[in-house]
Parts: sequence; C-alpha cells; structure tokens
Amino acid sequence: MTHTLSLNPLGGARLPDIRQAEAAECGLACLAMVSGYHGRHVDLATLRRQHPISIRGVSLRSVMAIASEMGMTSRPLRLDMDDLTGLKTPAILHWDMDHFVVLRRASRRGVDIHDPALGMQHYSYAEAGKHFTGVALELAPADTFSRSNERMRLRLGEILIWPRGTRSSICQALILSVLLQVYAVASPFYMQLMVDDAIAKNDHDLMTVLAVGFGLFMLCNVGAGLLRSLALVHLQTGLALEMSAGVLRHLLRLPLDYFEKRRTGDLMSRFAATDPIRDLLTEGVMSAAVDGVMAVLMAVLIFIYSATLACIVIPALLAYVALRLATYRALRTRALTSLQAKARETGMFVETLRAIQTIKIFNRENERTGIWTNCRVEVLNADAAMARMRAGFRAGNELVFGIENVLVIYLGAAAVLNGGMSVGMLFAFMAYKTQFVDKAARFVEKAIEFRMLDVQLERLADIVGTEPEPELVRQAVPAAYRRPLQGAIEVRDLSFRYADDEAFIFENASFSVAAGEYIAITGPSGGGKTTLVKVMLGLLQPASGEILVDGTPLRQFGVRAFRDQVGVVMQDDQVMSGSVADNICCFDETFDLEWMQACAETAGIHDEIMRMPMAYNSLIGDMGTFLSGGQKQRILLARALYRRPRILFMDEGTSALDVALEARVNAAVKALGLTRIIIAHRRETIASASRVLTVRQGSIEERESPARFAQVPGHQPAPAHPAVIDSAG
Repeated sequence: MTHTLSLNPLGGARLPDIRQAEAAECGLACLAMVSGYHGRHVDLATLRRQHPISIRGVSLRSVMAIASEMGMTSRPLRLDMDDLTGLKTPAILHWDMDHFVVLRRASRRGVDIHDPALGMQHYSYAEAGKHFTGVALELAPADTFSRSNERMRLRLGEILIWPRGTRSSICQALILSVLLQVYAVASPFYMQLMVDDAIAKNDHDLMTVLAVGFGLFMLCNVGAGLLRSLALVHLQTGLALEMSAGVLRHLLRLPLDYFEKRRTGDLMSRFAATDPIRDLLTEGVMSAAVDGVMAVLMAVLIFIYSATLACIVIPALLAYVALRLATYRALRTRALTSLQAKARETGMFVETLRAIQTIKIFNRENERTGIWTNCRVEVLNADAAMARMRAGFRAGNELVFGIENVLVIYLGAAAVLNGGMSVGMLFAFMAYKTQFVDKAARFVEKAIEFRMLDVQLERLADIVGTEPEPELVRQAVPAAYRRPLQGAIEVRDLSFRYADDEAFIFENASFSVAAGEYIAITGPSGGGKTTLVKVMLGLLQPASGEILVDGTPLRQFGVRAFRDQVGVVMQDDQVMSGSVADNICCFDETFDLEWMQACAETAGIHDEIMRMPMAYNSLIGDMGTFLSGGQKQRILLARALYRRPRILFMDEGTSALDVALEARVNAAVKALGLTRIIIAHRRETIASASRVLTVRQGSIEERESPARFAQVPGHQPAPAHPAVIDSAG
C-alpha cells in the first residue's frame, strides 16, 4: 500500500508511507520508502519478486545488498540518540532489536518515524531511546540510480465480475434515481406557488389542487424510492457474491509460503476490502453521478433566481472543497492506520481462541486479555483520530455554510423588501440552495471516497496481484496428464533455500523412489525434512533442480494432477467444521460410503467412530473438538487414503499412536501397495522402511540396513552413498 506524506510542507520530495504486508518484510518496505523519496517508486510486490525473503526477515547486511542492487549507496553507523540530528535523512534505523523503520526527521521536538507496521509515528527522544538499538543506515542515490515509477496498481476491472442481470438493475436504479430528483426539483416550486399564488390571493381551491397534486406526486416518489432500493439490493448482493468468490478463488490458488508469511487477521482484513468496494461501485457511483448532475442543475436554478445570492453560495462551497482536499492525505493515513490496527486486533483474537488450551494450562488469561486490550486500544485510538477529523469537517462545514446561510437570508430578505423578489421566490431559492449545497457536498464526499478507494485496492492488490501456483501444463505432455500415476518419484539435483541470502536447506539432492517402495526420512528436528516433502509436493518452489513423477517433470505432469493422485498427512493438518464423514471425504458431495468406511478401517479409526453418538455423522469443529491427538491423526490418514492415492506422504502422521496401534495401521497401509514416503523419528517406524534418507546440516544421505539401525540404540550407521549434498551454509 503506497501513498505519500509531505516531508517538507513547503514543497520538495515526499517520503512515501509504505506498509508491510508480510510479517518480516519491514526491511523491504523501508528500502521502498527511501527509494521513493529519491525518485524511484517501487511497490512491495515488485521488490518481493526481485528479492525474496523468508519469514525470518532480513539482516542489515542483506538490506545493504538489496539497496546496492537498487542503485543506492549505504553507510552503516553506530550512534547515540543525540546523534540522530546529524543523520542524512531519510535513513533506516534498527528498532526493537527485530524491526526496521525509516527516520523521517529528527529535531529538537523529537523524531518522526515511518514505521512499516504502524505508519507515521512521533516520539520524544526518551521514548525513541527505548526502541532504537543504536544502529542506523544512511542511504543515497548512486550513479546507477534512476528515477522511475515501477509501481503496479490494481485496477477495478481486474476484480470486477458483473453478475447476470446487472445491466437491467443499473438501468432501473438509474431511471428511478432520476425520477426521485424530479420530485426534489419540483418541491420548492410547490412552495413558491403556495405562497405567492394561493396564500397571497386567498385562493382555497388552488391550495387544495396543489396539495392533492403534490401529495400524489409524493406517493409516486415514495414508490420510486422503494423500487430503487430493491434494485440496488439486488445489484449489491450479486456483485458481492461474484467479487468475493473471485478473490477467494484466487487466494486459495496462491503458493503456500504466501500464507506462511502473513498474519491471519491481516488476510481477513484484506479479503474484507471487497465490501466497501462493492458498496461504492453500486450505490456510490450512481449517487455521485446523480448528485453531480443535480448539483449543476441546482446551481443553474439558483443563478436564475438570484445571481447575487448565488455568488455567496458558490464561494462557500469552494471553501468547503478546499478544506476537504487539504486534509485528504491526513485522512488517508489515519484510515490506513485504522485498517491495520483492526487487522492486528482480529489476528490476536483468532490466535487467542486457537491457543485457548495453552492459555488455560499456563494461567495466562489475564496476560492475554491485556495483550488483546492493547490491540483494541490501538483500534480505538485510530478510530478516535478519524472521528476527530470528521468532527473537524462537520465544524468547518457548519461554520462555512452557517455564515453563508446568514448572509443569504439577510440579503434575500433585503431583496424582498426592495421588491427584487417575492417571498415565495425566496423560499424556493432557499430550498434550491439547500439542495445544491447538500448534493455538491455529497458529490465531493463521494469523490473523496473514490480516491480513498485506493487504500482498499492497494490492500486487496496484495492478494490479487500475487501470482498463483503453477497450473497444469497440459500442452507440454498431454499424455502424461491422462496417464494414471504409477507411484515412482525421482528428485534430481534439487536445492532449496527460503531466501537468496540464506543458507541452503538442502543442495543438489538426488534420490529416487520406486513404485510401491517405502522410504523413511529422518534427521534432527529443524533439519529440513518437512521442507523436502513440501518441495516434492510442489508447495514450495526449489531454487534449482527438478522432481520427476513416473519419469515426467512435475511441472509438465501438472502439480494439481499430481496432488489429485497422492495422499498427504502433514504435522499441522487440520480437521474442518463438519461431520466425521465430511472430513474423511474432504466434503465430497457424492462420496463413496463403503470406500470411506474401508479407509477408516485401514486407519484403525472405524470402531471408535461407530461408538460416537452419531457415528460418521458426528460433528467436529475446526480445531478437532473432542478428538484425541491419535483420533485426529487417524481421521487425517483416512482422508488421505480416501483419494485412492498411488503415493502416500506422511509427516509424523502416526506419532500420537502407541507402538502397537501404529504397527497395525502401518501393516494395513502396507497391504495397499502404495509408494510411501514417511517422515519419522520412531525406530520401529524407520526399521520397517526399505531405505532411509537422513536430512542433516544441508545434506541428504541415504542409509541402508534400517533393521539394524533400529536394533542398536543411538547407533548411526555410516552412509552407504551420500546423496550429493554438501552444506551451503
């Protein structure tokens, strides 16, 4: 999300206010801000593609390296708080030991900070000293630096999916809106006729005719208003469904690491951005168009009635417009801060609910309440800042138009006394003037809202602008896609690391697994076993090398086609809200009951399901309510088997079972003749494998004689043949 705040109120360069979308990309955001200040505007999505970073974040050395690639020179400094005034700004500061911020300005009154997580912040030197670690980085354009605008902006057309019947709904609402304005135009004229013709001439018959006529007109107006509202409801409902479904469809196709680097609350907030966009595109656009046309018409009418009085109204409106434009940037900054604060609060609330067992075990209810309360206070403070600005707008509005109203009534009364206009004309003028001011002000507000829509679009762009996972490439090897999977898989010269400046998790790894073979993957915790499986599944993209499925490169076979024919049980897999049957069948609408029960029997969970109150129809929650760890694992295993896979991947998939039950489940799965690739630590599980791959310190080694390995506690047999990997770190 990018917008600019003035560094110098008298003009000059502006320092962009760029907020981080990922939890650990504060360094990239700071570089984008400094680069934008010097004239090269680049968005975070572009920087992410050019300089991938891991969830661990970036070091100062990495920030300097990226700055150099962006055409900037850097000078790291260690200094005290008193030395900040001597820094060449904008500069990057190391903050809170795990964060980077941009120093916008240091003066006697304190320091102004652009925080990628919180936005614009002002600190006294005492407050800043609690956060500043003493490390700063000065940046300046080098000879290779070039001014440019590389920002990618999301356009409405990229997310708009108009439902059927949209055109007719828009036409109906527009026609009815015009009819409503006819009543608005005619009402002041009714007042003028009543005062000047009926009352002045004591004409009771005319009074009756006017009252009945405009009464019927009013009823038609009410009916038109009702029909317009119904048309807008139909339009909003259809557009909301199509937009939200389209964004969710894209979101679910994004790579796994996209979700691993973002907070749940922030993603929920970004997804919810479709709602204000929908509202503004339906009722907002139509209201703005009608208000704009009617404001022009009312302006013409008040000039026809009295050019003198109109020349008082117009400057008042222009003063209001100037006030709104002058405060636009501050309002936008506060709106963005409010959205981010609400996202943090939502994320903290969701995290608290998911960790409720841990919170209770450690008696941390009060502490967790305090943490959430702090997040809530941030939301309330942000909302209060917005409310204060709106109160200022209202006060300014009332002051400007209050003075205008006093002058218009005074001069209008003088015109009546001088015979320049009748009393009815004055009443009509005042009514038209009020409508002009209201509609013009609403038009200005809608224009501001449309401009503010960039805030929502930029947040939504983090979802829509991210490239989805590689899809099927059927054109390359069409026969491979149609051919059923046999179960052989080969890893060839595979390397992976989370970021360019980090050590390889594994490098140049090569091994093969024959169809029907059982391979155990072992090694120390944190060594990269789960990462290896994720790369084999196409969830993470390797730095180099390839994976072959039945001799066909995975990209050509098709990642989705491959996943359709494999079963997977990962450590952090979850059951979802629904029945036990729903979870085993993964919510298949036309599930095979007999096969589902057979899978449950293979996983050793069928008998326990039948003892539940509603058997397979028993409801479970998204956090596995009432299920033990072992029951949950076996339901997940049954879900993996239900797909009739040719390859089964398991990451500690039976670790919660006792040894005897695990042995029975493994024997039942073995009878299916699947290729099994299992991450395990238990010696009994490893001993039953035909081969063992050990992932350790950036290398993958293949070991034989697993039975002997299981019988000798603590014994680590020598590698039969290293699988081509040396540590890159």
